Amino acid sequence: MDQTVGISIIGLPADFDRWDDLLALIRRAFAYMDGVIDPPSSAHLLSADSLAEKAKREAGFLAVENGRIVGCVFALERARDFYVGKLAVEPALQGQGVGARLMQAVEDLARERDKDAIELQARIELTANHAAFARLGFRETARTAHAGYDRPTSITMRKVLP
Repeated sequence: MDQTVGISIIGLPADFDRWDDLLALIRRAFAYMDGVIDPPSSAHLLSADSLAEKAKREAGFLAVENGRIVGCVFALERARDFYVGKLAVEPALQGQGVGARLMQAVEDLARERDKDAIELQARIELTANHAAFARLGFRETARTAHAGYDRPTSITMRKVLP
């Protein structure tokens, strides 16, 4: 049975004004990474204003249940693909398909815009995320290091669209 019944996936409305709610969701969703990943998540650098600016440059999708934002994803359109960032799902709903539905919305947009692929980065330490993205058809293509690190800190994963 689909555990996401009652949750709608919508494009971020042009008149969206709930940036504080969205920021709070992202912080809740990323909180489990604190003390696990190094360097710390860039989610700590976000503000309501920076999210509003991000939405001007990137496509955004929301997962909404009874008017409450329970998930989001942003996707930056590039020449041949979309780069996905800030996929966030309410912690109590993680693992129930909300993230997969948000990623499907990005995939649908990429196909609509004739893109070849979707790409994202996942932190080295977050092996459960690597597995979840692999189940969605993503494959590792590179390992990169944040500035100042002499070891890989992120895995680049890419899903080629048929």
